[in-house]
Amino acid sequence: MLFVQRYLFRELLLPTLAATAALTGVAVLSGSLQLLTIVVSQRQAAWLFLRLVSLTIPNLISFVLPIAAFVATLFTVNKLHTEQEIVVCFAAGMSRWQVASPALRLCAWAAMVMLVISLWLAPLCGRITREELFKARTDLVGSLVKEGQFSESPGGLTVYAQRVDAENRLHNLFIHQLRTDHSSATYDAKSGVIVRKGGAPVLVMRQGSNEQFSPTGVLNFLKFDEYTLDLTPYVNTADVLAYKPSDMYLHELVFPDPKAGLNKPLRKKMSAEWNSRLTAPMYIPLFVLFALIAVLGGGFSRLGYARRIGIAALLALVVRLLGVTVQALCESTPALDVLQWMIPLVALFYAARILFRGGRSASHAAPLGSELKPIGA
Repeated sequence: MLFVQRYLFRELLLPTLAATAALTGVAVLSGSLQLLTIVVSQRQAAWLFLRLVSLTIPNLISFVLPIAAFVATLFTVNKLHTEQEIVVCFAAGMSRWQVASPALRLCAWAAMVMLVISLWLAPLCGRITREELFKARTDLVGSLVKEGQFSESPGGLTVYAQRVDAENRLHNLFIHQLRTDHSSATYDAKSGVIVRKGGAPVLVMRQGSNEQFSPTGVLNFLKFDEYTLDLTPYVNTADVLAYKPSDMYLHELVFPDPKAGLNKPLRKKMSAEWNSRLTAPMYIPLFVLFALIAVLGGGFSRLGYARRIGIAALLALVVRLLGVTVQALCESTPALDVLQWMIPLVALFYAARILFRGGRSASHAAPLGSELKPIGA
């Protein structure tokens, strides 16, 4: 790599990293609200929210990398051209390929990073996120008890706990239970804890009392040191942890386990997912080529390149939306998977042809000051 090319590479690297960090931060802020709602509604700790947010970052990076590469390349090349540095490169005899090669090298590295994230890191983080959300959703304390509030569960169980400590131990409990035989029972206890015995969830209460009304109206009163209440009728214990196609590794998507009993719609989604993962990195060099075409793809203009930049941004948006639309269609029609490859490949071919068709434009290649005429000419 020439010294000038190393300089251009460094000029492109920092804006690309900055754009990726900025766009990822915006995506994290916009997507964290849903996670915050889940964590708060299930009464989970703040560290779980931070953990879930950090697990979404790899997937968000792979999503914003093509946009960040486009924005950074467009910004840097346009700045270098405005400051006449690109003109100097052409005047020194560099071809358009030599000027564009640092950006293409950078996008090649970015595409490899995106491929690693898509194939290994994002599925791993997705699995961990799915497991953490499953634990939060099936957390019996979080689903049955709202600290300092009366919470009613389906089946006729009303629970109140004045305080829930860090070990999920309930303090100053009050419970009202409606039974199927039209009788009722009221419990109050100094403390309690929800555990599993024999696979069934139970509430173990300590130092309390129990008042029951029989169907005939007889009141029974009982004081206890420890009492166990079966919670099976009031919670859903049938939930099973299931991974989505986005949480699966490439080999699991391409070669699904025949013993897993996957239905046909899920298999179609898995096929669309693995094709999308392999083709998504192609949009990085494609967007970089669009950015280069906007500045270097035509003749020199003293009025700037706002029109060409607008067209390049519109083309990038249209091509990416077309790819996303085709991926959605492939989830129901696997025969369209070939289009996920054709769209970026065909666009790459035509973009490269437009950028490098002339090798070096005459307007850019002309030496500095060549447009000046000698005095008296």
